[in-house]
Amino acid sequence: MALVRTTQGEASSSNTSRRSFHRCSSYHMFISFRGEDTRKTFTDHLYTALVNAGFRTFRDNDELERGEDIKPELQKAIQQSQSSVIVFSKDYASSRWSLDELVMILDCKRTYRDHVVLLVFYDVDPSQVNRWRAALTEIADLAGMVLQNQADGHESKFINKIVQVIGEKLRRRPLSVPHIMIGMHSQINELNLWLQDGSDDVGILVIYGMSGIGKTTIAKFVYNSNYGRFEGRSFLENIKKVSQQPNGLVQLQTQLLSHILNRRKMKISSVSEGLTEIEDAISSKKVLLVLDDVDHMDQLDAVFRMKDQFYPGSKIIITTRHARLLRAHQVTKMHKVETLDDKESLELFSWHAFGQDHPIEGYVEYSQKIVDHCGGLPLALKVLGSSMYLGDSIDVWKSALEKLEAIPNREIINKLRVSYDSLQDDHDRKLFLHIACFFIGKDKDYIVKILDGCDFYTIVGIQNLIDRCLVTIDEFDKVHMHDLINGMGREIVCQESEKPWKRSRVWQHKDAFNILTEKNGTETIEGLVLDMHMCPTINSNEKVLETNAFSSMWELKLLHLSHVQLNGSYAKFCKRLRWLCWTKFPLDSIPVDFPLESIIILEMQYSGLRQVFKGTKCLWSLKILDLSHSHSLTETVDFSYCPNLEKLVLVDCTSLIYVHGSIGNLERLIYLNMKDCKNLRMLPRNICMLKSLETFIISGCSNLNGLSIEMLRNMDSLKVLETDGIPISELWLERSSSILGSLPCSLVELSLWGCNLSDDAFPMDLSHLSSLQRLNLGNNPFGSLPNCIKGLTRLHKLSFSECTSLKSLLGLPKLNELNINYCISLEKITYQSSSFFWHAYACCGTGSLVEWEYNFKLQPIGRVDAEMINLLGLCNLLESMAPIQMSTPHLRNDGLYEHGIFSTFFGGNKVPGQFSHKSRGSSISFTVPLLDNHRTRGLIVFVVYVNAVCDSPISNIQGTLLIRVKNKSKGLRRAYYPSHYGIPGEGEDMIWLSHWNLDDQLQGGDEVVVSVIMKSWFLVKELGIRLVQVQQEENHNMISTDSSYDHQIWYNMSPGDSDEEDTIDEEEEQQDDITVATTTGSNNSGGLRGWKVLAACFCCPVGMKM
Repeated sequence: MALVRTTQGEASSSNTSRRSFHRCSSYHMFISFRGEDTRKTFTDHLYTALVNAGFRTFRDNDELERGEDIKPELQKAIQQSQSSVIVFSKDYASSRWSLDELVMILDCKRTYRDHVVLLVFYDVDPSQVNRWRAALTEIADLAGMVLQNQADGHESKFINKIVQVIGEKLRRRPLSVPHIMIGMHSQINELNLWLQDGSDDVGILVIYGMSGIGKTTIAKFVYNSNYGRFEGRSFLENIKKVSQQPNGLVQLQTQLLSHILNRRKMKISSVSEGLTEIEDAISSKKVLLVLDDVDHMDQLDAVFRMKDQFYPGSKIIITTRHARLLRAHQVTKMHKVETLDDKESLELFSWHAFGQDHPIEGYVEYSQKIVDHCGGLPLALKVLGSSMYLGDSIDVWKSALEKLEAIPNREIINKLRVSYDSLQDDHDRKLFLHIACFFIGKDKDYIVKILDGCDFYTIVGIQNLIDRCLVTIDEFDKVHMHDLINGMGREIVCQESEKPWKRSRVWQHKDAFNILTEKNGTETIEGLVLDMHMCPTINSNEKVLETNAFSSMWELKLLHLSHVQLNGSYAKFCKRLRWLCWTKFPLDSIPVDFPLESIIILEMQYSGLRQVFKGTKCLWSLKILDLSHSHSLTETVDFSYCPNLEKLVLVDCTSLIYVHGSIGNLERLIYLNMKDCKNLRMLPRNICMLKSLETFIISGCSNLNGLSIEMLRNMDSLKVLETDGIPISELWLERSSSILGSLPCSLVELSLWGCNLSDDAFPMDLSHLSSLQRLNLGNNPFGSLPNCIKGLTRLHKLSFSECTSLKSLLGLPKLNELNINYCISLEKITYQSSSFFWHAYACCGTGSLVEWEYNFKLQPIGRVDAEMINLLGLCNLLESMAPIQMSTPHLRNDGLYEHGIFSTFFGGNKVPGQFSHKSRGSSISFTVPLLDNHRTRGLIVFVVYVNAVCDSPISNIQGTLLIRVKNKSKGLRRAYYPSHYGIPGEGEDMIWLSHWNLDDQLQGGDEVVVSVIMKSWFLVKELGIRLVQVQQEENHNMISTDSSYDHQIWYNMSPGDSDEEDTIDEEEEQQDDITVATTTGSNNSGGLRGWKVLAACFCCPVGMKM
């Protein structure tokens, strides 16, 4: 979304629009007339009526002093008018001045397409215009109003009609939008399609997003593109602001009625009266209504009460910062406006900073840094781009960036703050400020536990912040905030006081250090962060602060310290702490007098603790205890004194040898992570009593032994079990197959990576694990797919990474994701399902894989089907084919079956003569010949290419080679990246020969383009195309040896859709030397019916988007 450039096809209209939107309009109307004919009669009455109707109107005898040079002044007046009325009278053409005015008006109409021209024929027949020449030639084709034909010749009625028509035409003018548009067009196209779907339903579209992201701009653009399709239309801007003014709702109702009814003025005395008038107006005509910047349901109640009264086909568009302003059943379509990507952001910034789509030389680095600071927000890019001066030195730009990072731009902050101010109460505002200062990137549940303990209603509060587009939750349940929103929140805290110690939150390390050093902390402070490593001028090992620096911070609840050393008694330390995160806590135990009675989360990672407390300490409120990486810790606390503990994290406590037996009494413990506690040998037997435990991680506890199956079997709530790196036979005394067969049926995720599982370690049946969805069996020595996995019907993620002995996976269940990275011996993959389906995959280092059902199959060229060999003309070449180097090392001259395409690679340097379409470039366009009783069943593509770079990559890189076939007549497209390909040596040519089963996707008369795209180190030398056409009465099947590799799936794309590949393809087609072969038959191409894309891959790699 956002402001900047139009597409090439829109350039002309865009330039015109830019002129019309940005010229100065001093007048609504310019009247051109013959003075002696009508100055004191008709024109005088018309002028008076227009002025009384509220139109600023120019007529020469009022505006020009006698003796002035009339032509420049008239031209200026015409250019500064939104419309012109030309009053043709009997002697109009005899006046040189009148004709000069007419020429100027027509020039203005051609220059500014929104300039409205209305013709009035006063006591003259329109046919007389045809006798006037030169400037009148163009005017003769325009429709006009004739006095004799309307109002029975009564001038007063005629004038009223003229005023009404003028008002209607002026109100149809498009809204002003930025002439620079970047990143918006795809969104506008999507919304236009919704508006133009032809439905008679009354549709409601909500456009939502954070402040400054372009919601109003998109709505205006959509309005301008569609208002002519509706009989009535209205764009009500800034509803939030207007509605807060005295009598604001009545003002909005008046504006709405005036727009819809084409009346200049409406008088409404109350909201209820306005509702009655609006209900009558919207029921008689199809209307387009845009309600901009709505922030409260009260502003929409009237619209929804009247929804059934809207004329069929009417559409309502609402822009808001409040994502859940409306309930789902009230809305037809929701559209979230996203931030710009890096490329779009730099382009938008450059237009405003440099007047072009890229930074000028020397300013690239700091331009990119400012763009990064903006985080894709169009408002910020526009404001900061416009504020940077091209003439300033790089040092000035550098200083400006440093200032921005310390002091946010006021204009941007004020715009963003609107969403904060619109929060319904101080509860949500304080919650927002806590998150902005302390909890960005933290887990949502983690934040909830802390802030619920600070008397917040955190779950509903976070939802309110999400609704206002102030925070987001990612796929991992982490809370995030746009950097500029974050900066806005922190700036609000800074505005509480110029003195940091009088602010409610201290997150800047320098401020925190000064407060603790000077001991001037106050009861105002609720949260404080200090990392001594973030104060580079201070030696954290030498600087020791004192505990009494906290004694005056009575309201301190949130404290995050790192590499901080404190001396003194903790007896008067702040007593209301809810969250204490102290990384590198220096003491070997927590002092007994440390007041932690109210603590909810205690984190002391990388601490020097040997034991948590000396003696006992009651922590009744404690829910999370994290002592990870405390390498000196030898024993845990007595858990009887923290009975409400829910999460215990002891990762990498390498000296830990003892877990207190009271752990089994933790009825609320749901998460236990002891990963890499390498010296832990035994767990308490009563650990099986943890009935609420959902996640149990003991991966890397390499010395742990004697864990009874009963311990796990009785954990009724266990969902996640990770035992990576622990040989099953050493961990449990039972046989491995018995162990796996006895796991709790509640498991959803199981990781047995590196557990030394051989083929006989698996039971025959694991069907009792009916809830299992994710299974990791990586780095184990079994050789084939265990049969028990085939019965896991809910499994959707399966990993065999680094199973170096694995040779086959036969009968895999239906999956969403498969990981076979570095399965170096794997040769074949098949599936249980007989139907084609998609899943993501990761498959690095699988060089032995020659057959993957539904994906590809490799076969020695000598064993390829004879019909295919004959069709490709390879019969005489098989014996002489020299071995070549392939992207997969062990392959040579193999045939590759993949997605209905057969490919092979071999040495050679010329396209054979039987190929009727040839090109020295990388693209060929042609028309499919119309042959009686014939159909096109296939396409043969012959590519000669060379290695342009001697040290080009040898590894198999997906997408190195690409062939794209586009049927322009039918709007179809198919692309193919071979999974294996030949690599020519230095000075050698390579041939890529492929046969495509087209399944009648090409027909006689179709216009087709075949393009070859290669990475920069390969270069196409020659391209050849040959069609495979057969007689219709013959029963010809598609040529293939195995239907498992013939899947061709086509997707519909919207007419407005485009992608980078299309752009690249079009550019290459223009640049390449394209040869069009002459063929027989009629060239009868059909119209485009909307793009369709063939997905050329069976699966996509993990992390890639389809």
